[in-house]
Amino acid sequence: MQQEIRNIAIIAHVDHGKTTLTDALMQQCGVGVEGQTMDSNPMEKERGITITAKNTSVPYKGVKINILDTPGHADFGSEVERVLRAIDCVLLVVDAQEGPMPQTRFVLKKSLELGLKPIVVINKIDKPASDAKKVHDEVFELFMELGANDEQLDFTTVYAIGRQGVAMKELNDERKDLTPLLDIILEKVPKATGDINNPFKAQVFNLAYDNFLGRIAVARIYDGVAKVGEEITVKKATGETRKGKITKIYTFNGIARVDSGTAEAGDIAMIAGFPDIFIGETFLKNADQEPMAAIHIDEPTIALNFLVNDSPFAGKEGKFVTGRQIRDRLEKELEINVGLRVDFDTDKYLVYGRGELHIGVLLETMRREGYELQVSQPQVIFHEVNGVKEEPYEELVIDVPVESSGVVMEKLGRRKAMITDMSEKNGINRIKAEIPTRGLLGYRGEFVIDTKGLGILSARYLKFGPHAGEITRRPVGSMTSMADGKSLAFSLWNLQDRGVIYILPTTEVYEGMVIGNTSKGEEMMVNPTKGKQLSNMRSSGADEAIVLVPAWEISIERGLEIMNADEYLEVTPKSVRLRKQLLTESAVSYTHLTLPTNREV
Repeated sequence: MQQEIRNIAIIAHVDHGKTTLTDALMQQCGVGVEGQTMDSNPMEKERGITITAKNTSVPYKGVKINILDTPGHADFGSEVERVLRAIDCVLLVVDAQEGPMPQTRFVLKKSLELGLKPIVVINKIDKPASDAKKVHDEVFELFMELGANDEQLDFTTVYAIGRQGVAMKELNDERKDLTPLLDIILEKVPKATGDINNPFKAQVFNLAYDNFLGRIAVARIYDGVAKVGEEITVKKATGETRKGKITKIYTFNGIARVDSGTAEAGDIAMIAGFPDIFIGETFLKNADQEPMAAIHIDEPTIALNFLVNDSPFAGKEGKFVTGRQIRDRLEKELEINVGLRVDFDTDKYLVYGRGELHIGVLLETMRREGYELQVSQPQVIFHEVNGVKEEPYEELVIDVPVESSGVVMEKLGRRKAMITDMSEKNGINRIKAEIPTRGLLGYRGEFVIDTKGLGILSARYLKFGPHAGEITRRPVGSMTSMADGKSLAFSLWNLQDRGVIYILPTTEVYEGMVIGNTSKGEEMMVNPTKGKQLSNMRSSGADEAIVLVPAWEISIERGLEIMNADEYLEVTPKSVRLRKQLLTESAVSYTHLTLPTNREV
């Protein structure tokens, strides 16, 4: 007898509570452990965000519910796009205070286009400033705006507090557990379709890796039964075919893999035995069966070069430092990261991504694995349509205290942002705008400073539009070391009045390394290794205390934001440094004559 299955994905804007809700569902259904979370990746735990889509499964009233937890950040939108093809319904989680945000619109738009009927979960209703009824109306307006049909507009709403593991059909209902949500899933989510008597058919929507089995396909089975040892056909949407044999099949119980040997129509399973399998390809019993439609992914918006590190400190900290090793790692990343593209035609590997965070996470992963490399400044990808130059635009939503909104509006104006809406509630201004991606690059760090850390900035890719022209940003220059050695507190103390210092005392530096920026915008060659001259003569300033302002240390994301076109970001397992492409003072002086004077941050 075929098991009854429901397949759902949980989608939302970043930090609206998807993963917390999924963890609570697992605990209630007896497959979760206290302290266990879907975000198992160390970087996900550190950043508090979901980076990759993950599978889990919970049993409820004899029904198997497969749940796919998806990222909420726009840079990882490609993870959401492919997952939506494998499920029959989505839980759209919306924060009861913030309401619909840019990524809410993105994921909902993709769901509606696929004909899915979402179940809306208004989460975090225990927040002091929550307004569940208003958020419900905003969600309904968003459905209307995105062209939802009558059936989709008649969505079911559930109110929840994911952290407490409770859900209610009405706001005033008893807050007991998540049973109301689970009951609605069984009632509203259609049963997984497919006939176990038909020839086997499945589509790959995700990839996993095992040290013993190699690449493993995560696939939704639409028809038939998959069995270990069976020979099947892999078919691309273009019609190309190849054969292979299934060596292992896993299904899910919670987040744990279960070696099942078989998998039936309607289920989601991991299938091993195909080392060259790729996302979007179809498993078929017979070669004459029609493949599934290809999974479409939105275009990348930025590009930058990955290069072999050639600084004076090259090879001192990294384990994998050669061009071949970097190429192999990028090829491996392409197997699972469908939002990434790489051009290997030259010794500089041109990498295309969905945003600074997308690239930053890749670089952080590589450095933790022991890779050492350097990257160029991210550049926006331009298109030319009918002779007109176009660039990517992003939808921007900013929540900022009223007292900080003036400086934010001023900075957005300089960066060619077009304000589309403004509203105020409880002393917080919400600003909606359309801004060129070029104008948004390098602004997030500035935004945090301008709003004293109290502002929230969210953005998502919107469209390609007309080139916005020259964008004015805050000009600062580079403070570049002219000497090799160890930086000294005395020297940094004298330099900190000229700008912002990036390094700590006793940091090893080399000629051409950028150690800070200059407030006036000029390029400055400095000697951070210079010590205090000692003599037996007493002077008025001899006993003056050295008080250093805390250094503005470079991280990968911060470096990608502030670097200039004539600089590289050097990334190693132990350090992140900013350096000039041409290291010597004479070469930098020559470059200064041929490039713009000011660095744009």
